[in-house]
Amino acid sequence: MRARFPWGLTIVCTLALALLCGLGVWQVQRMQWKNGLIDQAEAAAGLPPAPLAAVMALPDPAFHKVAIDCPGLATAPWVELQTIHEGQAGVRLISACRPTDFPAVFLIDRGFVAESISARPPVAASTASFPLVAEVRETPPPGPMALPVDKGRFFARDMAGMAEALGVADTDPNTLFALTSSNPEWQALQPSAPPAAFSNNHLGYALTWFGLALALVGFYIVLLRKTLKQPRSASEAIGKEEAP
Repeated sequence: MRARFPWGLTIVCTLALALLCGLGVWQVQRMQWKNGLIDQAEAAAGLPPAPLAAVMALPDPAFHKVAIDCPGLATAPWVELQTIHEGQAGVRLISACRPTDFPAVFLIDRGFVAESISARPPVAASTASFPLVAEVRETPPPGPMALPVDKGRFFARDMAGMAEALGVADTDPNTLFALTSSNPEWQALQPSAPPAAFSNNHLGYALTWFGLALALVGFYIVLLRKTLKQPRSASEAIGKEEAP
């Protein structure tokens, strides 16, 4: 007599298969979503600068260029953000910007200064008009492993901490990255927006989950065939052999 059908094994394998396939489909959906973000970022980055108010009215202003006027930016107070730019250690100078045509305060990244340069832009009160071009970027909160501020230098883009150090409050959650220099006479300042960092490994993850699902199906088939070929018990097998 053959063994009973392994319903328990079948149920467990079916649930595991559904889970693995679900994870694979989820990764495919994530891949499509990420590809959409990349296409959106590339399209936005290719557009000419637009007024800040028009860009901030968009559902997603990230990566759009804006033409703004930040009064007094050339001599505005700044804080330093430790970073690496094109393989070179240094800092980025962060200041507050109160645009003339938009009712909000932004933190603006004025650009990179190499670690070997000790000089900094002057700081003085000013309301002089200062037009420039910048790029809007979303600013994720610092991670739990971010180093604390040391002697006024930040090691993560801590918006709240930087705003407090600069004496401003209720800043917009987006960061402006200057694309034209706030101090054209000082060549050490390199205005730029960091490259878009989109990690898109979802296809590999999806193939992994689907591969595990396929391996599970093969494992189940082999185990099922082996189980059904075995007698129900050793005593029944012996009895069957001794029967006339």
